[in-house]
Amino acid sequence: MPTTIRDVAKAAGVSVATVSRALNGADNVLPDTRARILAAAATLRFTPSGAARSLITRRTDTVGALLPDLFGEYFSELIRGIDQAARARRLHLLVSSSHGDASEAAAALRAMNGRVDGLIVMSPHADAEFLAQNLPARLPAVLVNSGVDLPGHAAYSVDNFGGAKAMTRHLGGRGFERIAFIGGPAGNHEARERRRGYKAGLRRGVHEIVFDGDFTEESGWAAGRRIAQAEPRPDAVFAANDMMAIGCMAALADAGLRVPEDLAVAGFDDIPVARYLSPPLSTVRVGIADLGRRALEGLVAALEDPPAAAARRVTVPTELVIRKSCARV
Repeated sequence: MPTTIRDVAKAAGVSVATVSRALNGADNVLPDTRARILAAAATLRFTPSGAARSLITRRTDTVGALLPDLFGEYFSELIRGIDQAARARRLHLLVSSSHGDASEAAAALRAMNGRVDGLIVMSPHADAEFLAQNLPARLPAVLVNSGVDLPGHAAYSVDNFGGAKAMTRHLGGRGFERIAFIGGPAGNHEARERRRGYKAGLRRGVHEIVFDGDFTEESGWAAGRRIAQAEPRPDAVFAANDMMAIGCMAALADAGLRVPEDLAVAGFDDIPVARYLSPPLSTVRVGIADLGRRALEGLVAALEDPPAAAARRVTVPTELVIRKSCARV
């Protein structure tokens, strides 16, 4: 049979209530009594029940994160930032993914209810109607890159529009005249904002050249194949994320084209591998791990002071990182 708190109390010669106070760090326990209780608990290999503690404190010391996907360096960095900030506050992290499916996103939200103290929600389905139907009303939540201004919930967003506009203007300023754009998935707020920024950054009279993508390397590779065969061919490509830029560069290499000699390539996000490509990838830097950290800190604020935290609307700035992939040769 597993060791119980009563076994610890018997071994230490104290009451169950005293054991509970000692294990929970209460001040009203004598130092020698606390030491005796901790020694008994260690000898008996007693582990306090998280479920039992939750019934008493009404807290699980666990936070949840619903993300669109768990694959790739972007989400790895985002989770790293959330987890580091959570561990610094002695919180556990429960992560789930919607895999781009609204029904799975809804199921994940329902499954987390009662298991977490609050939620970080980053989902392409997180519009006002979806959240009203599936997000428990009393569960603190922080929205990330959703494009939704939902009363009662803080929101953290990357400056997708400003970053894309700046990169497009940079490419135009370097003398590139036919700048193609590989877009993200339809219905995705970040993809819409990055395409809008690309359009705003084009010089007057320059036409849009847009290829479809879905934020994956495979879609970047398919777009790269079409770009290599295009007549006239673009002299620069701006992909809406680094993964598509990497796929595009591979397709261009397969077609015998050189970057940047035959055409320039730029991406968005600055995932860790971007700087190690050959040539290194120019990109719009997003502090991905920092975004995760900020979202977790916002959620902690919502747990401690819900009315004040709910008013937060934070736009995380971006910056251009210019490397050899878009050098003018």
